[in-house]
Amino acid sequence: MAGSAIEIKGLRKTYAGTRHAPPKEALKGLDLDIPEGSIFGLLGPNGAGKSTTINILAGLVRKSAGQVKIWGFDQDENPRQSRAAIGVMPQEINMDPFFKPRDLLELQAGLYGVPKAERWTDEILELVGLSDKAETYARSLSGGMKRRLLLAKALVHRPRILVLDEPTAGVDIELRSMLWRNVRKLNEQGMTIILTTHYLEEAQEMCDEIAIINHGDLIIRDRTEALLAQMDAKTMLITPMGDAPDITLPQGVQLTRREDGLLAFDYNRHKTSANAILDAVRAAHIDIADVKTTEADLEDVFLSLTSGR
Repeated sequence: MAGSAIEIKGLRKTYAGTRHAPPKEALKGLDLDIPEGSIFGLLGPNGAGKSTTINILAGLVRKSAGQVKIWGFDQDENPRQSRAAIGVMPQEINMDPFFKPRDLLELQAGLYGVPKAERWTDEILELVGLSDKAETYARSLSGGMKRRLLLAKALVHRPRILVLDEPTAGVDIELRSMLWRNVRKLNEQGMTIILTTHYLEEAQEMCDEIAIINHGDLIIRDRTEALLAQMDAKTMLITPMGDAPDITLPQGVQLTRREDGLLAFDYNRHKTSANAILDAVRAAHIDIADVKTTEADLEDVFLSLTSGR
């Protein structure tokens, strides 16, 4: 079995209050273990504690209590080694507009103490599709290119773990596809990826495991397919040939007759079988032109777990 890329135990963070606001407890004893080599999703609504967790991992925010180990290095006992094991692509664009991409990467590598002989600046620029912009001032890059440069900066010291904080917020489809191709390539080479995103379909497609946090607490953590399996709700959509008379429905099934003529049967797959619904439709002497079913997606899981908390 793979080891742990990140171990978080009892992580707490309380931000000091002001004259106008009381102290805010952003993390309330978070426990989280992220396996090596995985693509791990960290999800939650705004204010859940995701950014605080990431900033603590990155060494930008000091925790109030708890233990953090990054690639086996305790953050308190070995701060330099733990910091060197992780690279963070932040949500906000933060770079000197008067530097060129190649110069920015060389400067970043120097800050991490990477010897010149071990730097891979040109390879990174090729990876993120900025080779032709290597000598262009950062201020003249498009928003999408600046986000690529943020990814490049996070990779200069060859981190074992890459954190992507809302990496595709506000970017076009082409850049999003390029980013995910590169992320998969890095993961195949052994890099652990931690992803926060508001695009739940991305997390559903990309992540091996997902943790959902809310109000500083871990709500649930499981493999992506297991989370989806928790949602029993399904919908069967039937296109009838001609008019559809009344149907005697199996217990627990709800029928919605849509304006386009579709019959939408909502049911619990663990209580009612699809065959039972089809039998009821046939018993009503309805000829079926088409039938399909839809299942819950990650957004349904997310909303069901965080609503009302």
